[in-house]
Amino acid sequence: MLDFLTLQTTTSNASVITLIYAVLLAFILSTMIAITYEKTYRALSYSRNYVQSLILIALVSTTVMEAVGDSLARGIGIMAAMAVIRFRTNFKDSRDIVFIFASLSVGVSCGVNGFEIAIVGAFAFMFVAFLLYWSPFGESSYFDGMLRFNLDNDAQSKQALEKVLTKYCKSFALITLRDLAQGNKLDYAYQVKLRRNKKHDDFVGELSAIESIQGVNFMMQEATVEL
Repeated sequence: MLDFLTLQTTTSNASVITLIYAVLLAFILSTMIAITYEKTYRALSYSRNYVQSLILIALVSTTVMEAVGDSLARGIGIMAAMAVIRFRTNFKDSRDIVFIFASLSVGVSCGVNGFEIAIVGAFAFMFVAFLLYWSPFGESSYFDGMLRFNLDNDAQSKQALEKVLTKYCKSFALITLRDLAQGNKLDYAYQVKLRRNKKHDDFVGELSAIESIQGVNFMMQEATVEL
């Protein structure tokens, strides 16, 4: 039976069973981190290659650390070899960098035979990632969406518009106002937040019922989606 404690001895020449155990553990934990990233991803620019890189980088770092062992000479040699490599990938989301570091940390921990550190750290990271995913922490969106339309420039039309907005919207803010048709029409752009239990379809339908309104366009703003 494999003695777990005997594996946790970093030497300059690790045994084959230790290497296999370290690589397998790094693969399992990094795969779980990649799945966590996939399940908690909220932006639009999803990259399949990036998810696969989360797994591969853990294996590479494990291999490097096992090769170094406790040899100072090997460490200096690998540092010199790695210095030749230039990484020019730009990350748009700082969260992607955090997941890279998480996978890299798991690989390093497995490479130095710190298996308990790798397991506890990986599970703690995944737990917090899911916790933040389901929590409202960090959300700052105040409006539900953007409303655009054209309306005749007369008091009756403006009064009908204000009545509908007051009925359906908890709050609304005028973003832009432009003259059309030599001032006979106005182009409006609002950010709006609907009242509770008010439906978007009913809101748009009642707006469209205003006689002089044209080009009603309501664009939803999902708070959990980031570009």
